[in-house]
Amino acid sequence: MKWNDDKTITVVPPKNPKKCTGTRFAAIMGLNRWTTPFNAWCAITRTYEEPFEDTIYTIAGKTIEPKQAEYMQETYFWKKVVSPTEMYGPDYFRKTRGDFFSDNKIFGGMWDYLFVDKNGNPDTVLEMKTTKRAEDWLDDIPEYYALQAALYAYLLGVDNVIMVCTILEDQDYEHPDQFVVSDNNTFQRPFRVFERYPNMNKIVAKVEQWWKKHVEGGVSPKFDEKADAEILKVLRSNTLNPETDLAALVKEAEDLQDKLTEAAKAVEQDEKRLAKLKDLIKEAAKEQFREGDKKVVIPGCRYEFTTSLSVTMKFDEAAMKKDGVLEKYKCKPSPTYKLTLSKMAVGPQ
Repeated sequence: MKWNDDKTITVVPPKNPKKCTGTRFAAIMGLNRWTTPFNAWCAITRTYEEPFEDTIYTIAGKTIEPKQAEYMQETYFWKKVVSPTEMYGPDYFRKTRGDFFSDNKIFGGMWDYLFVDKNGNPDTVLEMKTTKRAEDWLDDIPEYYALQAALYAYLLGVDNVIMVCTILEDQDYEHPDQFVVSDNNTFQRPFRVFERYPNMNKIVAKVEQWWKKHVEGGVSPKFDEKADAEILKVLRSNTLNPETDLAALVKEAEDLQDKLTEAAKAVEQDEKRLAKLKDLIKEAAKEQFREGDKKVVIPGCRYEFTTSLSVTMKFDEAAMKKDGVLEKYKCKPSPTYKLTLSKMAVGPQ
């Protein structure tokens, strides 16, 4: 990974990047209030992505979503609502790997539900949302949600989208399984893709150009020190992803190894001389030991040279084995001297 001067980073382009899903689609356009283009790029290139953890909000959404589908089926009784399970079978997430558009190189993701015609072909995307922020939906659909649904409709080749939004209270998050979807808490916001986004083809083309430049090119969009602070903190602490950064890591390791090798050559003679000096200082300190001393300290200007005495008892193992007596054949204690060098707290004035 290389940090560039223009607030971008460069990585080795990933062989298998993640897809541009509906949520990333809006983020790339700078229209997702929760996710920046840099954040989306980090996830797509596998440079960094925060691990997903369920919250009370995501659990409520998953629990209430099928109830919203039942509500829509009752409301539009002449149409058929199709779920991912009906389309792809049980355990659809594992089977599709979370991507309902496997034939598309760049775009992917999972729609929530579909209306299908009498031949079983999709004609409307149903995007289910739960929120306690009713104010976000007063005037219009939040743009990042609308773009998410519009992308899936575009990829399916249909023009109709119905956003289904259910407003929850705080207590509803405690027992979402008991929640009842009704006209009192749920409303619909339909739109036609090419009416809301008459330039949808150009939007898709713009994201494809972004992909070519930033994903295939390996150079990130500019990061924002404040909005991307958490990701930047991790990246700057060198928590890197080998899948995308292996070549950069190897190159950096080689450069450092060359530097350290050269540095070792430069100080090789000094290290040998220092070892000799320490031996001479230790020999001089040994002459200063008195009966009962455990160490002798020779102070310098910046370091203290401490020679410590330890006594190791040795045994004549051959004699012990022959005679079978341990204590009788103890050898004379042999003194061992160890020199340690430590930085002095305060040097001579």
